Amino acid sequence: MSSSSSGKALRLTRLSRRSDGRFLVVPLDHSVADGPIAAEHRFHELVREVAEGGADAVVVHKGRARNLDPSVLRNTALVVHLNASTGLARDANAKVMVGAVEDALRLGADAVSVQVNVGSDTEAAQLADLGAVAGACDRWGMPLMAMAYPRGPRISDPHDPALIAHVVNIAADLGADLVKTTWSTPVDALADVVASSPVPVLVAGGPAGSGDITAYAEDVMAAGCAGLAVGRRVFNDPDPYQTVRQLASIIHSGHKMLAPASSISLSAQVLAGTR
Repeated sequence: MSSSSSGKALRLTRLSRRSDGRFLVVPLDHSVADGPIAAEHRFHELVREVAEGGADAVVVHKGRARNLDPSVLRNTALVVHLNASTGLARDANAKVMVGAVEDALRLGADAVSVQVNVGSDTEAAQLADLGAVAGACDRWGMPLMAMAYPRGPRISDPHDPALIAHVVNIAADLGADLVKTTWSTPVDALADVVASSPVPVLVAGGPAGSGDITAYAEDVMAAGCAGLAVGRRVFNDPDPYQTVRQLASIIHSGHKMLAPASSISLSAQVLAGTR
């Protein structure tokens, strides 16, 4: 095993703090796209609550990572997000690179993340960026989480399971070690998405105002997903610590995986049996 491969393997173990291959990731990078999610003093307390609640990792941009108290992240991995856009742009789906793998290494990160909006007007550039970051991650031994979504003017149903499976496989084929994506309709159709993917699949936190997130988390994990990446439904909650604690308990407990349906392809089911 090369030193870069062993470094990536080591960092991947840090991303699952219970070493069970399951992940609760809490993205806190929303201030670039949407504006502040908390006052600065409150942001540091929020990170502490998320970490103490049992999150496996938090996601922030490089500037925010420089200001985090290292002691807060003793048992929680740091993921540095490398591209961005704002809600004020002409095209909010057009993600541009704002950081590099080397930046994340200097900050002590355990992984990096890149968002790709498949179906957007700038899809080609985003795919190229993902491929380039994957190459740098392989050279430096850094895990890569792709945040891959069907999103843009050519997407009629972003929660179509077959479309989500396509997006997840694009990310895996271009070098992602983990893929975060959107939820399917129905949620149990995520079993088909998981069956099609050669890498672990994490799912976003579901639609806002959709009720009990713990029930949603149970459904996601029952579909065979490797975990959740939940941002707004954590940091907008009156008690982020308790929400994270409940989600971590669900994600890191045993769940019986649903058998995939035949809605995507037989080859996806065969692939699931070889994993």
